[in-house]
Formats: sequence, C-alpha cells, structure tokens
Amino acid sequence: MTTTTAPGSDRRPVHGPRPAPALRRILSHAGLETRVLLSNGEQLTVAVALPAMVLIGLWLLPMGRLEGVAAIDTAVAATFATALISTSFTSQAILTGFDRRNGVLRWVATTPLGREGYLAGKILATLTTHVLQVVVLGLIALVIGWRPDLLGLLAAAPVWLMGTVAFGALGLLVAGTLRTEAVLAVSNLVFVLLVAAGGVAFPTSSYPRILSGLVDLLPSGALGELLRACLASGSFSIGSVVVLLAWAVGGVLAVIRWFRWTDS
Repeated sequence: MTTTTAPGSDRRPVHGPRPAPALRRILSHAGLETRVLLSNGEQLTVAVALPAMVLIGLWLLPMGRLEGVAAIDTAVAATFATALISTSFTSQAILTGFDRRNGVLRWVATTPLGREGYLAGKILATLTTHVLQVVVLGLIALVIGWRPDLLGLLAAAPVWLMGTVAFGALGLLVAGTLRTEAVLAVSNLVFVLLVAAGGVAFPTSSYPRILSGLVDLLPSGALGELLRACLASGSFSIGSVVVLLAWAVGGVLAVIRWFRWTDS
C-alpha cells in the first residue's frame, strides 16, 4: 500500500512510530527512576534503613529531645528530615552522577524525552519515593507509639516540598559539577554530617551559642526546626522558612547556571 499526498501539497508522509505524548514519556521515566532507586540495595539502605535506625535510636536514647515533648514525636520529625535528605540529596546526586558519567545525560537530550522530561521524571520519582518512605517509616513509628496530629501533618507538607526542592537542587549541583567518584564521597559525607551535626537529629537549641547560629543557616537546620515545629510541638520560626526557601531558590539558580550534562 502506498501513501499519497494531495497535488500541490508540501506535506510528506510520516513513516514509523510516533513518540508517546509528553506526559506519558515523563511518567514512564519516573516509573523507571523509582524502580532503579528502590531496587538498588545501597540506595534502599540510605532511603529507609538509615532513617529507621535514626527513629529507633532517638526514641530509645535521651538525645535530640525537646522539653515537655514525647520522645517519639521528636524522633519522627528527625526521621522524616533524614529520609528527605537521603533521597532528595544523596540518592539523586549519586544516580545522576553515574548517569552523567555513563553518557546517559548526553544521550537523553537526543531522545523525545529531552532534558526537561528527564528532570521532570526525576522529580516525580523523588516525590513517589518520599511517599513510600513516609508510609513505611510512619508505620514503624505507629507501632512504637506515635500518634500523629492531622494538622501537624498538613503543616509539614509545604515544608516537605520546600525541603525536596532545596536538597534536590543541591544533589543535582553536586552531580553536575563534580567527577563521579567525588560525587559518591561528597554526597555520603555531607549526608552524615548534616544528619549528625546539621540540626536534623538534634535541635539547634542544644548546640553551643556560637554553633547554633551557624546551624540555623544550614538547610538541614531549617528543615529540622520546621518539622519539629509541625510534628513535635516545637517553636515555629519564620527565619527557618526564609532560610529553607533561600536555599531552594539559590540551589535551583545554581543548577541552571553550573550544571553540566557531560562529564568532560
């Protein structure tokens, strides 16, 4: 069977399959990114096992607590902050760094998905993983006595989104500016430092005065304080909102300016 065109028409017959609609391509890529993230033993450990260890540890040990607040509440706030940083920053930095080294980022620019679709898929995969983290860690917390407040959970949602943007941008910045070997080392080291000493596991009020001001300016410190305010009846600080929002905006602008899609 032959394909014809009307006389005088400039149209040419289109042969072969057409690319799927943009939304379907993005959703398909998001599903792939999510499966890769959750099927990787090392990344799964960072995403679920380590936050669960933070939950149990802070629940059992007299550390990182606020006066007059149940230990499980402060433990849950620190755990959710840990889970967010582990996926948005560490996991995405490592996965994107290896994609960059292996030429995936260069190749994806030539496909119908495109760079924008690639990034959109990563964002959706990160949010999907966050939902799974909250469900799994929340169930563990419920078993050991957590009784969440609905208003607190609703208040935590915009904080979670700001934190996802801030740490996701920082993860992409690390992945897009450093060599892969350095990405692996830096992302894991920064993750440990932020959780242990960056205002996640311990409230900034527990630090010496000279250090508390510095921790307050870190995205981890702002995230930890805001989640404790939402989930553990901590004091709400507009300053923490400004700090986290500034890191989110600054991180996105830095990625736009300095992210390199190739490893050369």
